[in-house]
Amino acid sequence: MADAVIVKAKIKELAQGYNVAGDFADALDEKAKQLIKDAIKRAEANGRKTVMAKDL
Repeated sequence: MADAVIVKAKIKELAQGYNVAGDFADALDEKAKQLIKDAIKRAEANGRKTVMAKDL
């Protein structure tokens, strides 16, 4: 997985007491990247170069 946004160790830390499937981090990473891309589009549509929480 190149240029991952999600840190696998942090997922395991948060999912204490649960097993985490090998493909979970990859799927979560793709969702996170899409959320970021969508937030950037919203910021641009509003004439901003700053991505804010409200863009999510």
